[in-house]
Amino acid sequence: MDSKIIIYFITGLLITFKSYAVEFQGKFIQGHYIIGKTLPGTKILIDKRQVKVTKEGYFAFGLDKDRKFDVVITEGSKKIIKKVQKRKYKIQRIDGLPEKKVTPPEEFYERIKKENKLIAKARAIDSDLSFFKDKFIVPVDNAIITGVYGSQRILNGIPKWPHYGLDFAQKKGSPIKAMNNGIVTLAENDLFYTGATLIFDHGHGISTLYMHLDKIFVNVGEHVKKGDIIGTVGSTGRATGPHLDIRLNWYGTRLDPNSILNIK
Repeated sequence: MDSKIIIYFITGLLITFKSYAVEFQGKFIQGHYIIGKTLPGTKILIDKRQVKVTKEGYFAFGLDKDRKFDVVITEGSKKIIKKVQKRKYKIQRIDGLPEKKVTPPEEFYERIKKENKLIAKARAIDSDLSFFKDKFIVPVDNAIITGVYGSQRILNGIPKWPHYGLDFAQKKGSPIKAMNNGIVTLAENDLFYTGATLIFDHGHGISTLYMHLDKIFVNVGEHVKKGDIIGTVGSTGRATGPHLDIRLNWYGTRLDPNSILNIK
């Protein structure tokens, strides 16, 4: 990195100031998660939204699945413009689902609405935790990836919302590891769509979700360490077989979990 050195002589003392340019980890691609590093105390805006900066200078943000415009990062008084690379998404067909899981009957609407609010509340948490900057690990060993982020879901022949997660197929009861240190902000055993579900807060609006579990081993408020066994693989909720569906969020923005795992 090129930098300029400015030297001042003040009352006989030599003082050196080194200019600093913000650094980024991650790719400016639709759906990706990005970590930034600046000087501690620097004000950072992503587009027009101010984000928290840790005492070491780290901050985090993400790019929406269909983002079509550049990112404007304001670092103090300086503006940095980054172009966002577009990507193509797959089409995924899933058949054999119970009809009520594809198009829920009206009697389930209130339940679904209530559960969506629970999830949204957990995703909106804006804590000062700094685990978001640490490396994430794959949650299930020896699993096969059967679903990827951004794929258009066609359920029983009916087009539905895109898939915002990463699916790991593994036998029922297989252990699930925490991908990173975090605080449990949601632990529900029976949500309509996602079944047994966990959400972890990693700080600065970054959260991870684990869905369709068979058993849950942690409770809300618990501090979980990376690698801890937090539950087992199941097929609860809207699932055709045992698998783990993980999600990654920056507040309300759904990001590609593989942008933190880098599975080839």
